[in-house]
Amino acid sequence: MSSFGSPGTGPYAGKPTPPQRGSFPLDHDGECKAVMTKYLSCIKKVKGMNDEECRQLAKSYLTCRMDRNLMAKDDFKNLGFASESDTPTPPNTDSQGR
Repeated sequence: MSSFGSPGTGPYAGKPTPPQRGSFPLDHDGECKAVMTKYLSCIKKVKGMNDEECRQLAKSYLTCRMDRNLMAKDDFKNLGFASESDTPTPPNTDSQGR
């Protein structure tokens, strides 16, 4: 019985696959670290659920990376975000019940 990474298994026979969107530079200077930290805190707070607040932080993080040439510019619809007109607007709770 052999397991991954055990000695004596011989050369790796699988072929590595590149990332879908190619490679991009890491944020070595921490230019987008503040936004990334807020996003990770949000994800921890909502226990990994797809919360709208976290989605907006993710969008801000991607915008930061695109603005600083840390990733290729792309439409947000290609990155899994619906356009502003596609998302339903929440009901206005300020004027209800008054």
